[in-house]
Formats: sequence, C-alpha cells, structure tokens
Amino acid sequence: MSDTSEDDNEISFQVKFLGRVEVVRPDGLQILDEAVESLKTPDKHSSEKAAKKSKVYLFLSLSGIDILENKTKFLLYTCPLSTISFCAILPSSPKVFGFVARHPAADMYHCYLFQSKTFSHVLVSVIGDAFRASKKEESVRGGRDLIVEALRHKNKMLQRENAELRKRLQDRLTD
Repeated sequence: MSDTSEDDNEISFQVKFLGRVEVVRPDGLQILDEAVESLKTPDKHSSEKAAKKSKVYLFLSLSGIDILENKTKFLLYTCPLSTISFCAILPSSPKVFGFVARHPAADMYHCYLFQSKTFSHVLVSVIGDAFRASKKEESVRGGRDLIVEALRHKNKMLQRENAELRKRLQDRLTD
C-alpha cells in the first residue's frame, strides 16, 4: 500500500528490492534489461546482489527517492531527483521497474530495480511527476533569482542616479 504524509509532498510504497547494479549509460530500456540479467548471474564480490529481493519502502518526495529497509526503516540508499536520469517498467516483465541515478560523488551510474505486483505503473508515473515538479520548482527558483538580480541592478542604477542628482543640486545651491 501507499502512505502519504500530512503535507502531501511525500509518498511511500512497499515494494520488493531486486538490487542495485552499476551501469555504463544513464538511460534506456536496454540498460534495465542488462541490469536485470546482471542480477540473475551470481557475483560473490557484490554485496548489492546479495541483499536483493528484500522488502523495502520506496519513499518519494520532491527532493528525491529514499530506499528504506522494511522492518528497521534503515536508510539503504538515497537518490536526489536531480541525479535520476531514467525511470521505466521492464517491458518483458511489467511487475519490474527501475530507475538510473548518477552517483553523487563518483562519475558512475547505478540502476535500482524493484518489483511490485500492483504499483509498478503508478510508481513510474509518480517518479516522473516528482521529477517534473522538481524541475519546475528549480526553474521557478532560478527565475526568481534572475528577477532578484535584475531588481538589485536596477536599484544600484537608481542609487547612482540619485547620488548624481543630489550632487548636481548641491552644486547649484552652493553657486
């Protein structure tokens, strides 16, 4: 099921976490296919593959996606929306969905894969909506910053003009 917080800016879903895989490209359905195939082949060196198929809470907000362990609510991964480049349902398996996110500190991408019997389509749609809302908010904030900067510039120009007019007035009064 899903839970919504009081301010309706956050939502969580309980899903099955299939795993996290490093990928070479930031987008494309082929990346999802390759990531799923990679999870199927056992790798004794990867802790991410060992921790797969556990229930987690996928917590979505306008700032990002948090993946929390089901019972302890321990934060496993956090992905700011600005790092997410792709999100889709696996065409060959409609219950499986995933997203690709850039690692915040390294120049690499990871594909996070999940399974949900009922929420796959909803989650992909909600992640897309959150991403668009986040970009729109960023753009509005960026637009406000430009307006503020323009007003500061205009204020400086008017202050200079005012100082010049005062000086001229002072010069005329002293003459």
